[in-house]
Amino acid sequence: MSIKIDARGLACPKPVINTKKELDNIEEGIVVTTVDNETAKENILKLAKSLNCEARIVDEKENLISIEIKKGNNVVVQKEESELEYTCVFISSDKMGLGNDELGQVLIKGFIYTLTESKPYPKHILLVNGGVKLSAENEATIENLKILEDAGVEILSCGTCLDYYNLKEKLQVGSVTNMYTIVETLKNASNTISI
Repeated sequence: MSIKIDARGLACPKPVINTKKELDNIEEGIVVTTVDNETAKENILKLAKSLNCEARIVDEKENLISIEIKKGNNVVVQKEESELEYTCVFISSDKMGLGNDELGQVLIKGFIYTLTESKPYPKHILLVNGGVKLSAENEATIENLKILEDAGVEILSCGTCLDYYNLKEKLQVGSVTNMYTIVETLKNASNTISI
């Protein structure tokens, strides 16, 4: 069995996620992913290594790179005991990282999307300061936050922050929270990821 994935032109992390989905759907076989940049190639090779799969470049010319991943009995299967893990994702900006704001917005969009594709999901997502814009203004992140909310993730946006940015009436996903709940949620989480 051989599955072909055309991941040309797809932004990170979609080439990896699309490849992992196909690998998850088969017990054994070959998945060939075609990408058009070096970063995507390296990310696909890292995915294969993390899954203990054989991977090799089968074609590389100009801007097209095809990577063959062979899945068999050697694959490490991750057990998922629960759809939710007592992890809290704390997001304080509508951008990810420091530097270029436009790049930061692309990165945060990619981060939220990747959360929808990576289980177990966190139990909570806390949005504070500029992070509340992700649940009220940013259509791309709102769509993915709704996917997480539908799966049981509690999306909490700081009420003071929503008021400050005049966004309380525009909240489209999750609920309004307060500082006490934010502190308690952070204290009770077994793991916190801060963005």
